[in-house]
Amino acid sequence: MDDWAFTSAAEQAALVRTGEASPRELVESALRRIESLNPKLNAFIELDGERALEAAGEVRPGDAQPFAGVPIAIKGNVPVAGLCMNFASKFLAGHRPSHSAYLVRRLREAGFVVVGTTNLPEFAILQTTEPRHTGVTRNPWDLERTPGGSSGGSAAAVASGMLPIAHGNDGGGSLRTPAACTGLIGLKASRGRVSRGPDLGDSWLASDGVLTRTVADTALALDVLGGYEVGDATWAPRPAEPYALAMRRDPGRLRVAVTAANPLAVEPDEESVRGLRFTAELLAALGHDVEEAQPAYPDPSVLEIFLQAYGPAVALGVQYGVLLSGHEPSGEDIEPLSRALYERAKATPSIGYLGAIAQLQALARGIVAFFADYDVLVTPALAERPLRIGECTGLGEAPMDDLERSGRFTPYGPLFNVTGQPAINVPVGFGPDGIPTGVQLVGKPLGEDTLLQLATQIEAAHPWVHQRPEV
Repeated sequence: MDDWAFTSAAEQAALVRTGEASPRELVESALRRIESLNPKLNAFIELDGERALEAAGEVRPGDAQPFAGVPIAIKGNVPVAGLCMNFASKFLAGHRPSHSAYLVRRLREAGFVVVGTTNLPEFAILQTTEPRHTGVTRNPWDLERTPGGSSGGSAAAVASGMLPIAHGNDGGGSLRTPAACTGLIGLKASRGRVSRGPDLGDSWLASDGVLTRTVADTALALDVLGGYEVGDATWAPRPAEPYALAMRRDPGRLRVAVTAANPLAVEPDEESVRGLRFTAELLAALGHDVEEAQPAYPDPSVLEIFLQAYGPAVALGVQYGVLLSGHEPSGEDIEPLSRALYERAKATPSIGYLGAIAQLQALARGIVAFFADYDVLVTPALAERPLRIGECTGLGEAPMDDLERSGRFTPYGPLFNVTGQPAINVPVGFGPDGIPTGVQLVGKPLGEDTLLQLATQIEAAHPWVHQRPEV
């Protein structure tokens, strides 16, 4: 029933525990809403309704799993055994891995039921979701605008009420950007918090997480996803207590820095600044010490260093396709932007790649040092309103221009992938266009608890979960 469309993951789990709803009913409700809305939004690469209903049927009354029967989707760049993982690229069309990521196992062990895989830009490159192979994903708040990227399909699914929660990952803003575009919570956890196994030992940029409508769902999911897995190359230490408990604690009087400045020297639009000022005033009213301050941002030329390291990370996905297919991608196999980054990566010498990472690590130390004086940094989430469909696709004759355009749209996010710090998008209202506005909260290394506490305070003081798009 559609009464469950906008209930949180925690609320749906409670319905199962009390017997008010069966797992099968929850999954059937989600599948009906997906079938109704997906033709408009194109959030999914593949729906796996039959297996989802079978899994839901295996949940028994009194099951101790915290999320027994709650439907969830996985972004289409993470393996789920038997489901399509094509990175939204024709080059990997039909690829179905025989294994699942550790994070998928953890979600299932917690009782979540996987209903399918969600759309993304090809190889998760851009901050919009308009891949040639799997089609354009649209924003539930305005069908002519992007839901952001690269976890755009997951954001569209949750914001429209198809699902209460969906997986995503963030290598340059790819959880925070779609959360900001669609009015959701999107937390990029600290580096090493969530295992990248079994395929990767770690990642110097990317972090897996979820998109939700409530801070509590994000905290609960992080408790499920976080933690060491055998063979991880690096990992974050355990938190002092579960995040679901920590988020309820008063954070005390925090030292909060606020700035609209960013590393690319992009001038944010009026609505982005309004959201930032509103948040600063709200935090001051909540008793925190708020002042304007910013880290020692690098010169915008640092973008070239970032691309020297980011390009090979993207090219790894293309190379995965080469290993599977046994041949290099043709002009039709991958998009122009993917091709440009792939060729650039192949021409990057190993010492150039390692040198770029070394420079970025040195930069990160200077940024993190800023947090000796502040507990949290608040910035706009975006520099402008969600881009219109077709404005940034990576499909034109100058695809690298679109990558630069994507960066100007989201200049606040990537730096904190480089530093490995936790950062979260929190909705703070709507612009005159009726589209959500968000702010980014950045914490000290391993400081997810503080971010969740502060986000909880904002959520309580300025509720947003009752707001729903009319798709």
